[in-house]
Amino acid sequence: MASSIDCPPGPRHRAPYRALVRVRGRAVPAAVALAVLAVLSGCGADTGTTARGTPAATAPEGGAPGTARTAPGTADATPGSAGPAQGRPGAAARTRPPARIPGLGPRTRAWIPATARQVVVVTGRGKDANRSEVVLYQHTGSGWEGGPAWPAHNALKGWTDVHWAGDLRSPIGVFTLTDAGGLLPDPGTELPYDRSEGFAVDGTGFEGEPLEGSFDYVIAIDYNREPGTSPLDPARPLGADRGGGIWLHVDHQGPTQGCVSLSERHMEELLRTLDPDRHPVIVMGDAASLSR
Repeated sequence: MASSIDCPPGPRHRAPYRALVRVRGRAVPAAVALAVLAVLSGCGADTGTTARGTPAATAPEGGAPGTARTAPGTADATPGSAGPAQGRPGAAARTRPPARIPGLGPRTRAWIPATARQVVVVTGRGKDANRSEVVLYQHTGSGWEGGPAWPAHNALKGWTDVHWAGDLRSPIGVFTLTDAGGLLPDPGTELPYDRSEGFAVDGTGFEGEPLEGSFDYVIAIDYNREPGTSPLDPARPLGADRGGGIWLHVDHQGPTQGCVSLSERHMEELLRTLDPDRHPVIVMGDAASLSR
């Protein structure tokens, strides 16, 4: 579970974190350090430890999932919902990007905030599967344009509509993406970035794979956390029993305890691309659940 980035820094988004365990290498009180250890005991931890990031709680049918920051919206009901565009004289007709993100049903689309112009879609192979694919969609002004599909891992036991600490399932839902960090220096992401030794991890995963470097770069998924804080922030607004510490991070070639993991190269590209001004969100779950 690690990752890296590369893009010029966006100073306008460099608001300092509060109550961090370690910000830009500064040590903090022991009590906070212990909280960080609790955070890291989840997603990237050894198979014998407690899951760090348990599934997010999505709302019942028709309701919005996760935290209050994932208010329902109509992101796909944006300008440019028409079909194929008229081709220019003498040129082949071009197809406009789709008005709706493929694979997402009406319930899932209703969860996406209307302001979102970047949507990371994580589609699991099955409700109990730990393999998935990730596609970044960006709104062009006339529709949603998707990038390439990237292979990914999710939680060992698959997906859940209601996440609990230690259930080894990733939360299904729509969540904002507001904060990043990692063991390595900030390569220039536009997201607020916390470089900290707290992201160091070792041990082995569920399949005996080494975990070292998995948190070289992470993007916090705003499930049961306070947006605007470091990914290491231990606060759990829904309560500790609902899990937390659900991140996008570098793949360690095995299932996670609740997070979604991508190759380092794809994490770099994602970190370079996400822009807070475009209100990025992540839509995650198995294909059948997302199609509802």
